[in-house]
Amino acid sequence: MTETLLGFAALFALMVLRVPLAFAMGVVGLLGMALLRSWPAALASTVTEILDIAKYTLSVIPLFILMGHLVTKAGMSRELFRASYAFVGHRRGGLALSTIAASAGFGAICGSSLATVATMAKVAMPEMRRYGYADSFAAGTVAAGGTLGILIPPSVIMVIYGIMTEQSIGALFAAGLLPGLLATALYMIAASLVTLRSPELGPPGERSSWRERGRALRDIWAVLALFGVVMGGLYGGLFTATEAAGVGAAGGLCFALARRALTWQSLLVVAGESGRTSAMLFSILIGASIFSNFVNYTSMPADLRDWISGLGLSPMFVVVGICLIYLVLGTAMEELSMILLTVPIFFPLVTHLGLDPIWFGVLIVCVVEIGMISPPMGMNVFVLRSVLPDVHTNTIWRGVAPFVAADVVRMAILLAFPIISIWLPRTLGL
Repeated sequence: MTETLLGFAALFALMVLRVPLAFAMGVVGLLGMALLRSWPAALASTVTEILDIAKYTLSVIPLFILMGHLVTKAGMSRELFRASYAFVGHRRGGLALSTIAASAGFGAICGSSLATVATMAKVAMPEMRRYGYADSFAAGTVAAGGTLGILIPPSVIMVIYGIMTEQSIGALFAAGLLPGLLATALYMIAASLVTLRSPELGPPGERSSWRERGRALRDIWAVLALFGVVMGGLYGGLFTATEAAGVGAAGGLCFALARRALTWQSLLVVAGESGRTSAMLFSILIGASIFSNFVNYTSMPADLRDWISGLGLSPMFVVVGICLIYLVLGTAMEELSMILLTVPIFFPLVTHLGLDPIWFGVLIVCVVEIGMISPPMGMNVFVLRSVLPDVHTNTIWRGVAPFVAADVVRMAILLAFPIISIWLPRTLGL
């Protein structure tokens, strides 16, 4: 265990020196293996890990990323917001409720939290400001709503967890659906309670007629069709997760072309952005794989498992402790780093305790969501700050506080009732 602790210390030291995470993990993992074994063995295992990354199942990541960029370009986020606003916009805090609902819908065809935040900030913030919403409440709603993008399927984070732990991506997607709907409902309750206490923070908008509501519902048929084809085909056994991602990307391209939202220049921009995001993720995955190989070669996973077993703690108590560790890490690390660094350590322990790995995956994603809107490293807040430079960071932190409380309540519910996460995958036979 000493070797692993020294490895983590070296890794955090490099991160403090602002060495890119992918290189920091790769260097520490390579040096650690060389010291424990030999340089030839370390180099050979590093080459093996890099080659293992270049496998067919990982192609699901760039395809879902491309799908998210294409549906954003097609303007589907605006249609989702208009449809949500048509039904609840006239209520107190209605535009905030519309933003949360639209973020959930957009997350179902995007799979990225940061992309959801950046997109909904451009769509929802101007409307909320037009009706006199406080910047803190409006920005907090957008930042929190964006977290739904990594829980409601498809989710890039769940894909990475599934690949790392060799779990079914389809089962993880199914497991995230009900918790995602629960998160959406709790966010709406939080927004309603905020405006109940301080109505001036979220004045009501204009009431839409039933004709306008019907027209708004008709406008979101493309979103429903794309989600239905991708998820329906996946759960119906028509194609694998990778093929589902390919179908989703092709569908996003067709809708963008049909709406004349793409030119050759914008298509190159979308392809470039998707390529850069994919390259970043794959670089981090390679570095994490090298570092995880080093961790697994040491005795830490086995020592941790034996130590926990010796304490005689209940499995649920151990899981609560792991969640608390993730909450602490979330204040200093971004979500992908947390998962890549900790899953190789915690996952063997969870399986040893006989806990459901699919349920544990959902819990991890939910805790990561809290970290995305928690100070001082909440990535959603910093993305929103870049889109809204006139809104101070402290203003956004104040706005997300009620939604962080809602996330804590959701975590407690999912811990107390695991069936919420595992019922749908078991019903579908995944």
